[in-house]
Amino acid sequence: MSLKFDLIATDGGARRGRVHTAHGDFETPAFMAVGTAATVKALTMDQVAATGTQVILGNTYHLMMRPGGDLVEKMGGLHQFGGWTGPILTDSGGFQVMSLSNLVKMREEGVEFTSHIDGGIKHFLRPEDSVHIQHQLDSNITMVLDECLHLPAPRDRVEKNVDMVTRWARRSRDAFVDRPGYGIFGIVQGADQPDLREKSARALVDIGFDGYAVGGLAVGEPQDVMFRMIAHTTPLLPMDRPRYLMGVGTPLDILGAVERGIDMFDCVMPTRAGRTAQAFTRHGTMNMRNARFRDDASPIDDGCGCPACKLSRAYIHHLIKCNEILGATLLTQHNLWFYQDLMRGIRGAIEQGRFAEFKKEFIENYTNKKIDND
Repeated sequence: MSLKFDLIATDGGARRGRVHTAHGDFETPAFMAVGTAATVKALTMDQVAATGTQVILGNTYHLMMRPGGDLVEKMGGLHQFGGWTGPILTDSGGFQVMSLSNLVKMREEGVEFTSHIDGGIKHFLRPEDSVHIQHQLDSNITMVLDECLHLPAPRDRVEKNVDMVTRWARRSRDAFVDRPGYGIFGIVQGADQPDLREKSARALVDIGFDGYAVGGLAVGEPQDVMFRMIAHTTPLLPMDRPRYLMGVGTPLDILGAVERGIDMFDCVMPTRAGRTAQAFTRHGTMNMRNARFRDDASPIDDGCGCPACKLSRAYIHHLIKCNEILGATLLTQHNLWFYQDLMRGIRGAIEQGRFAEFKKEFIENYTNKKIDND
């Protein structure tokens, strides 16, 4: 294994660790800012780093479409091309196979799809192609190509999915070029079927990966189902490898997943919310378009140190109502700052052996509801 992971502390199922890459370390549990097309929308990379973000995510599908893996490689990889000097994980394109399903045909060899940009050019992506493009991108963490199903899904469809993506995972692992500070993650599938989750996890562990993702969740199932699938899956994965829950999520999803042994997260939620006038705070979310903020002199969150919270809610509201780009920039940075503050709090609580207490306090503040002790 070429990617190193240190497990520093545990508190129940929660884990505190550190991942070592060729472009620096990142602390876990970690939230990765989503930079789909080599940019975290509305922010410079310096602004992203100022939030405390240590690792970002890029997307193979979108980057192969524009500007293309060959060009990014020619420009020195994503780190030089986009100006992010820290670790980068790239999603393989499997989620886009689901989200663009009307443009996609699945085959054993790979996936055929029509360009979502012009709708006229057909492409074919094999597991080996996805790994090669991620190599061109100079991604520190490569993800295997998989297929993510909408839930609910018929059992026979899930069985076929698990078998195929396991074969694709082996092909992806064989195509990956091992080098120090770089790694490849397998992706556990199985939808909401515990026995198929177990089948997928055991097969991937047999193949051997630098880390393991739990995929195919937060795609339509209730939160309690997601938590059950995580709790069933994580004990099947090696203790000395990082665990990544793909595409999740809300602050409450993150706390519940950390409690069940997850180390890494990504989601467009904080950045997309920032571009649509929503602010995350310790006391829940706020819609900054709301007229009640028009003459509110207080900051968005008086416990936050971000640039937006040095200004008034009234000013942020003004920017949003005027459609000023600065409003989206400030709220996006604020939301990422909030998420990274949450992750820092989680890491500190695990080290101190008080994660359960931290989780309870956070949820009570965030939801304004008392939680009875079990």
